[in-house]
Amino acid sequence: MKPTFLSHFLTPILLFCGVATLPLQAQSYKDPTLSPEERTTDLLRRMTLEEKIAQIRHIHSWNIFDEQDLNETKLQEFVGDLCWGFVEGFPLTGESCHRHMRRIQEYMVKHTRLGIPVFTVAEALHGSVHEGSTIYPQNIALASTFNPELAYRRAAEISKELHYQGIRQILAPCIDVVRDLRWGRVEESYGEDPFLNGIFAYEEAKGYLDNGISPMLKHYGPHGNPLGGLNLASVHCGVGELHDVYLQPFKRVVTSLPIHAVMSTYNSWNRVPNSSSHYLLTEVLRNRWGFQGYIYSDWGAIDMLHTFQRTASNQAEAAVQAIVAGLDVEASSECFPHLAALVKEKKVDEGIIDKAVSRVLLAKFRMGLFEDPYGDRFAGHSLHSQENIQVARQIADESTVLLKNDKDLLPLNLSQLKSIAVIGPNADQVQFGDYTWSRTNQDGITPLEGIRKQVEPVGIKIRYAKGCNMMSMDTTQIAAAVEAARQSDAAILFCGSASASLARDYHETNCGEGFDLTDLSLTGAQGKLIQAVHATGKPVVLVLVTGKPFAIAWEKEHIPAILVQWYAGEQEGSSIADILFGKTNPSGHLTVSFPKSSGHLPAYYNHLPTDRGFYHKPGSYEQPGRDYVFSSPGPLWAFGHGLTYTTFEYADLQIEQTTDSVKVLVTVKNTGTRAGKAVPQLYVRDVFSSISTPVRQLKAFQKVELKPDEEVQVPLHFAIEDLAFTNENGQTAVEPGNFEIQMGDASDHILLKDIISIGKTSADGHQTEQRQAGKEIGKGTIISIKGMVRDVQATPADRVEIYSTAQQRVVGVTDKSGRYTIEVPEDDILVFRKSGYLNEEVNVAGKSSILITIRNGTDL
Repeated sequence: MKPTFLSHFLTPILLFCGVATLPLQAQSYKDPTLSPEERTTDLLRRMTLEEKIAQIRHIHSWNIFDEQDLNETKLQEFVGDLCWGFVEGFPLTGESCHRHMRRIQEYMVKHTRLGIPVFTVAEALHGSVHEGSTIYPQNIALASTFNPELAYRRAAEISKELHYQGIRQILAPCIDVVRDLRWGRVEESYGEDPFLNGIFAYEEAKGYLDNGISPMLKHYGPHGNPLGGLNLASVHCGVGELHDVYLQPFKRVVTSLPIHAVMSTYNSWNRVPNSSSHYLLTEVLRNRWGFQGYIYSDWGAIDMLHTFQRTASNQAEAAVQAIVAGLDVEASSECFPHLAALVKEKKVDEGIIDKAVSRVLLAKFRMGLFEDPYGDRFAGHSLHSQENIQVARQIADESTVLLKNDKDLLPLNLSQLKSIAVIGPNADQVQFGDYTWSRTNQDGITPLEGIRKQVEPVGIKIRYAKGCNMMSMDTTQIAAAVEAARQSDAAILFCGSASASLARDYHETNCGEGFDLTDLSLTGAQGKLIQAVHATGKPVVLVLVTGKPFAIAWEKEHIPAILVQWYAGEQEGSSIADILFGKTNPSGHLTVSFPKSSGHLPAYYNHLPTDRGFYHKPGSYEQPGRDYVFSSPGPLWAFGHGLTYTTFEYADLQIEQTTDSVKVLVTVKNTGTRAGKAVPQLYVRDVFSSISTPVRQLKAFQKVELKPDEEVQVPLHFAIEDLAFTNENGQTAVEPGNFEIQMGDASDHILLKDIISIGKTSADGHQTEQRQAGKEIGKGTIISIKGMVRDVQATPADRVEIYSTAQQRVVGVTDKSGRYTIEVPEDDILVFRKSGYLNEEVNVAGKSSILITIRNGTDL
């Protein structure tokens, strides 16, 4: 007779010789009427040292699975009678998870001494990583919708599929703030802005918690600005930047939601590995923010203290460094098993182990695993439902960003076309992004397929040519693409990047985890392909299907219409076709700025006033300048940029202040002929502060849909505490003073401004002469004034305008030597002004010679 599943497990249980610290009678930890804290205390004191260490370790798929099948013998031998903390099955299909995760849980609950449920774990960055799951748009696409409600809805839909697969803990969301665009993991993030990241992180995490899934915030610590853009490289920054940029999204979520899990990063901050940083893991996360959950190592991160960062001489020392710092759970390395011997040898206090174990147990109690270990209350779900697909499609539709649209080339008018060339390495290939389970066209809709479904039924011919490979400099396929364009009325080019599928397919990958770039030019022969197709003279639309920005300065200058479709999930082809032909009005906005070149990095919008040049004389080869001799320091397209097929007008800025918040009202009107979605963006600048602060920072935004001629008053709120900054002593506070409110539809397109005061204000520091209130000017005798204008480095300033306040006109301009001669009233007030410099105001006061130093900068 074939042995039953239960009989496999009875032998090791009966032979178990471990000694519990308390008898199993009166097991208070199983009493649901007690608090999670009381139950945790009771359970912890019943556990042996070996049971404790198992609770902070991970069972991996290779330990217990043979391909798609659970090996019961392996499970029995590996687990024995110990209740382990975590188990994953990343290589499994969704159906295999559905079959086997419950069986693993049954073993833990029914056939171990204490019956502690295990956290079943999956990656679900933009959909569960298991085959058959819905593939949603990648994080960078989600944030580009500027619609946080979609973050909640995506999480709610993913939760349904996770419950079907028997998963209760996910290794998501990824909320790293990106600062180096060469980094392959740009696609996993919400972008460059800490405020936007925090808003989307909150909504996504809440979407999981409300639907019975425990989210894990990652990767905690500064991660998105690795040296050289290389994954796992160290980050160097001050304490202020650490808190106000990299940690800000984590703080917002941890202090607002009952988060149970945070993942540490692989890399180091200021020479200290984040996975062994007592400051980050304990002093900040626990002591300052009050985090009560557990900290989980990124895979292999503890062993890397020995093999990579080399702060530990062996695995045992690495284990001690991590757990003493406050890291609780080890994944994919074998350092924590050394802790048992270290405790027995009195080299490590068992109380440290107890703290880590109690955090894991408390999370399990709070997530309801002991009362519902199999997720029965979430039963009834399936994979790939219509609701899943609908949300994936809406995110795709709202995330695509229209970067450029000269002469309203888009949307293409099908009635005026007989043929279209569809060209490029991403035209007939799905691009889902990293952390998905497929790279196969049959699991999604390619752009070519989406376009064909729209145009072939109305008799329009499609000519397809790949044109080139993004991983090769081979140009032999370009000729066929050029010919396809010449024979067609218009050409649509699909270029960009390609990412791997997790633990499955890594071939021909130039984006994603571990796939970093030295240069942000389009890879392979894509640039040559675009130029060759443009040379045909046919109307060209460029669609970047990508997980990161590329430096496409030539394309911006020459290609009339450009869109970026961030990895848009399984519905990408249908979505982009509807956008190209006008069924969907694009409404995405950039969450990462596009640089002009790799040499223009960093490109993020919220830079310090000093960090985009001093001279403000951008140059070119035709007219060399300063700052950059042959370029401008600014971005190609800035954070927040995004066009639509209609136009919007912003007016009537109103501000209402209370003691703890600010409400800003703006009227938005659709002045075009199509319905569309506007995204008013509220930025704030600290006018003067004790430390240098960014030129502007996003503090509120909202997406609104308007019909033609419709207008609506949009309220935007932010808390006064959102104006705080952190100094280098780690102290965070709002500094009293003036703050400029900036309203626009992109960070570089501010349309309305006003000033508010918070707390007591001090002198603004201006040293210009002030006119006397009520005194008339321009009544005095006309006199001749000669003078010279120099900058602060004593360089003569040419083309400086001299404006007469009395005559209300420009009365002179400096020559190449900075000299000028003017005739004005002896009581006039002159304003010396030039782009890139502050206006300098001077009382004439009868002087016949006035020398001026004009200061670099821009007026607020």
